[in-house]
Amino acid sequence: MIPLIQREVCENKKWMKEQDILEIVAIAESTPGPIAINAATFVGSRTGGSVGAALATLGVVLPSFLIISLISLVLTEFQSVRAVQYAFMGIRAAVLALILKALWMMFKASKKNGFSYFIMAAVLVLTAFVKADAVFVIIGCGLFGLLWPLLIRKGHSDDTA
Repeated sequence: MIPLIQREVCENKKWMKEQDILEIVAIAESTPGPIAINAATFVGSRTGGSVGAALATLGVVLPSFLIISLISLVLTEFQSVRAVQYAFMGIRAAVLALILKALWMMFKASKKNGFSYFIMAAVLVLTAFVKADAVFVIIGCGLFGLLWPLLIRKGHSDDTA
């Protein structure tokens, strides 16, 4: 959903810039709930206030809800059919491709330096190999992001003293 929201909001409608979407995705990832719903709510809020937030949220939730409701009615009857199993394998591959596209878009648009690569590698190691809870990693990164400017400022003031 993130690449779709990004394309529609930034490229097609020109309501926001790429950097705005990065900030919205960062906020949406750190709030409870599905990221696409949170991102749509934030975009709707920025472009149309409370009514825009409500309509954007409904616009993201309603189609999926209706489709999943219909599929669930018939899926139990057809889950053993090989074609259905292959279809779901294809859907998983498509979802992975969309996640990778969103990751690439965010990577290209973000500011990079040696320290940001270090943080990225540390998060990868913590979540993939150490099996640290992703929620705590996100909270830690958020706190670090808040404290980092203070640490930089303090470091520069010590140099000048």
